[in-house]
Amino acid sequence: MPNSSSISEFLLLALADTRQLQLLHFWLLLGIYLAALLGNGLISTAIACDHRLHTPMYFFLLNLALLDLSCISTTLPKAMANALWHTRAISYAGCVAQVFFLLFLLSAETFLLAIMSYDRYVAICKPLHYGTLMNSRTCATMAAAAWGTGVLYSLMHTANTFSIPLCQGNAVDLAALLGNGLISTAVACDHRLHTPMYFFLLNLALLDLGCISTTLPKAMANALWHTRHISYAGCAAQLFFFVFFLAAEYSLLTIMSYDRYVAICKPLHYGTLLGSRACAIMTAAAWGTGVLYSLMHTASTFLLPLCQGNAVDQFFCEIPQILKLSCSKSYLREVGLIMAGVLVFFGCFVFILFSYVQIFRAVLSMPSEQGRHKAFSTCLPHLAVVSLFVSTGMFAYLKPPSISSPSLDLVVSFLYTVVPPAVNPLIYSMRNEELKGALRKILQHTLFHYQKDVHHALKTTKNSGKAC
Repeated sequence: MPNSSSISEFLLLALADTRQLQLLHFWLLLGIYLAALLGNGLISTAIACDHRLHTPMYFFLLNLALLDLSCISTTLPKAMANALWHTRAISYAGCVAQVFFLLFLLSAETFLLAIMSYDRYVAICKPLHYGTLMNSRTCATMAAAAWGTGVLYSLMHTANTFSIPLCQGNAVDLAALLGNGLISTAVACDHRLHTPMYFFLLNLALLDLGCISTTLPKAMANALWHTRHISYAGCAAQLFFFVFFLAAEYSLLTIMSYDRYVAICKPLHYGTLLGSRACAIMTAAAWGTGVLYSLMHTASTFLLPLCQGNAVDQFFCEIPQILKLSCSKSYLREVGLIMAGVLVFFGCFVFILFSYVQIFRAVLSMPSEQGRHKAFSTCLPHLAVVSLFVSTGMFAYLKPPSISSPSLDLVVSFLYTVVPPAVNPLIYSMRNEELKGALRKILQHTLFHYQKDVHHALKTTKNSGKAC
């Protein structure tokens, strides 16, 4: 099936063939377009300028008018231009943009209509509670949710339609960026989360952001522009940062297991063993270990002579795939470094297992059920993240060669490079009430400022109208 490499434009065949009918279509579409612009424009202006219409019902009606204006402006102008200039072509990028905005506006309008039905239900069936249930903050939140849902829904469908080779990658990349970005913002902005556990979680979110941003953007660009190239320097940089982020993340997960061990098994010594300086030193050690480990592997890999071609059977630059291109016995040096890394990996894994054996023994001996629940709620997310990270990585590199295949290697690599950064924020936020409370506070603060800006804009428009 053709893709973006062989198609630079599409032909829209719905309009008539004859010149007379095309002009008739143009004038008909122009009349409809002007009527829509005039009607929705008048409604928007009236609601914005008349303070008596600053109620929830008319606020939603204003949003509906804006969505209608945008929706009709997404399709009709191009159709009118094609009818007027006797052409049927639309560029590939123009088609992508048109599909995105049409889906975005239609889905946002559907959600907004559902919200408007709820508004009428409350106004008629529960009039005494209307002011409470449909206050300014609630209305702004629901309207923002409708617009935001439209954007996300349209992004997924547009990516699925026009970037099929990595459509899931696009969605997962956005999920990882959004999740880790929210966690980083919440921990940085809420002083109640300025504790060792959340300090380490902030660093984990930053490492996840770095890890997924090392591989997916280039893979998505290659899929979108139908190319498979990456420069030699780009490959070396990608390999360095990928190994750096993975090694630093695993070191940090080991430190986080120690943090949970001290918090539960030695709570009286927690403030001493995990003070601000100790946390900063351990985190710096994790990042520094990642840099050193990655430098050794990158230098060892790219000093090898490569004479087996330049095709890497993967969607990013990976050490085992590059070693396959080597024609020198020197690759044994890199294999030795990998084996040393594996030993360190298992050492950290044993430390994590030992920590959690001690943690579970301490938790199960707690007399209070509430204390056990709180301890498990802080430990189980970390254990789930470690399990996901270790299981996908071990399967990727320790699976039997007999079951290896290019398609399986691609799926497994996707699992251990992309899935953990995207899933980690969800794992940590599901049972963590403090983190969810911080995120809720940030969203409320953002919506409050958005509401103030809207009221200020409406007031300015109203004053301008009076001056006129």
